[in-house]
Amino acid sequence: MPDINSLSQRIISVNSLTFDDLALEIFRFQFRHNPIYRSYVQALGKQEHDVTNIYDIPFLPIEFFKTKNVKTGEWNTDCVFESSGTTQSQTSKHYVFDESFYLQNCLRGFETVYGSVKDHTILALLPSYLERSNSGLISMVNYFICESDNDNSGFFLNEWESLNNTLISLRDQEKKTLLIGVTFGLLDFAERFQMEYPALTVMETGGMKGRREEMIRDDVHSVLKSAFGVEKVHSEYGMTELFSQAYSHGEGIFSPSRTMKVISRDLNDPLAYPFKGRNGGLNIIDLANFMTCSFIETKDMGEVFENGNFEVRGRIDNAELRGCNLMMI
Repeated sequence: MPDINSLSQRIISVNSLTFDDLALEIFRFQFRHNPIYRSYVQALGKQEHDVTNIYDIPFLPIEFFKTKNVKTGEWNTDCVFESSGTTQSQTSKHYVFDESFYLQNCLRGFETVYGSVKDHTILALLPSYLERSNSGLISMVNYFICESDNDNSGFFLNEWESLNNTLISLRDQEKKTLLIGVTFGLLDFAERFQMEYPALTVMETGGMKGRREEMIRDDVHSVLKSAFGVEKVHSEYGMTELFSQAYSHGEGIFSPSRTMKVISRDLNDPLAYPFKGRNGGLNIIDLANFMTCSFIETKDMGEVFENGNFEVRGRIDNAELRGCNLMMI
C-alpha cells in the first residue's frame, strides 16, 4: 500500500504535467487493492502490465456503485454519499474514506475557477438535496458556505421571498454573490420574482427531480437569464460517484478541475477511446477517487475538445435520468 497521506497531497497538487503518471500509479494501486475493479479489468482480458498509458486503462461502469461496495483497500467509512432517486430506482452509494479530503478537493477546484470563496456570498437553493442527509453536493456547498465566513451565506429551502430580499440587499451593497441551485428550484423562484442583477453568478446543478417537465438547457438558461438579468448562466457538473467537479461559464462548455480528465468513447464500442470530433460516451478519470475507483464509465454522452473541455449532450439510450446531470441540449 502507498503512503495514503503522501498520495492525497500529490493528488491535491496535481497539474497537467503530472496527471497521467499519477493516474497510472493510482491504476496500479486500485488494480492491486480493489477486488471489484481488478475482477472487472481481468474480465476484459487485461492485466496490470497491459496498461502503459491512460488510454489502456479500463473504466468501471458507473452502475457498480449501485450494487457493490466499491473500495480500494480495507478502511472504516467516514460517511456515505447517496444519489437521489425515485422509490422505483436503485441509488448509487459512494463510500467516503475521508470527507475532509473530498471537501478540500472541491474547494480547490472551485477556487481555481472563481477565486477565493471568502470573497463570495454563497446562496444555495437546493431543496431536494436538503431533504436528504447524505448528499455530496450538500456537503460541498455547506463547506463553501462555512468557508465564506459570511453571515449572508446560507441555504434556502423554499423561502422564495427571503431569498429575493437577500439578493436585492446584496445587489445594492455590490457584494460578489453566487446563487447555486438545482434547476427546478431556480425555475420556481424565477416564476415568482424578477430582478436586474447582472453581477450575480447564477449556477445551476441540473435536474428536475420529477418536480417539473424536463426542458432543454438553452430554454432553461434563457428563462434564468431573463429572471435575474444576467448575461450567462453558469453550471456545475458533478455526481455522487465523483469527488471532482467541472464548471461552465455558459453555453454548456465545461472545464474539468485539475484532478479530473474526461475521455470520450465510441458509443458502439465502449472499449474504443479516445473518440474525438463526435458525440461519444463520457469516461472520467477522477484522481480524487483514489480510495474507491478513479476510472468511471458514465452514461452521459457528449464531446471532448482538444483543450480537455467537454460538452454534455444528453444521456445514452436506456440510461435512467440522473438528478445531478445536465439537461440535453
